[in-house]
Amino acid sequence: MTEGSAMADATVDIDTSSDGTLVIRPRGLLDVDDAVDLRRTVVRAIRHDRPPRLVVDLRDVHGLDPIYIGTIAAACDDQRVAVFLDYPSIAIADQLVTAGVPAHRLRHVGTCHD
Repeated sequence: MTEGSAMADATVDIDTSSDGTLVIRPRGLLDVDDAVDLRRTVVRAIRHDRPPRLVVDLRDVHGLDPIYIGTIAAACDDQRVAVFLDYPSIAIADQLVTAGVPAHRLRHVGTCHD
């Protein structure tokens, strides 16, 4: 079920799978404005909706703002929701690990990118 996006330029899709997993799919280069909206979405999902899993599908992301990286790192630290980051490029995966995201949260690194 697609819930849509709070982002003004529609760079993020949000879906809930039949097992309750919340899947966030950002696209393109995510800047500061996108990071602020995404943080609200992630915080609401973790604190209020409490899905069993949160998956951020990064296959269509070409670059991340440092605030966005911090948002993802903070989500990975939350103990109530299992957070996974799927399909990051190798460069983005390196940024995420440097920002404090545990490597076991990254899945399918570099598999959808040149």
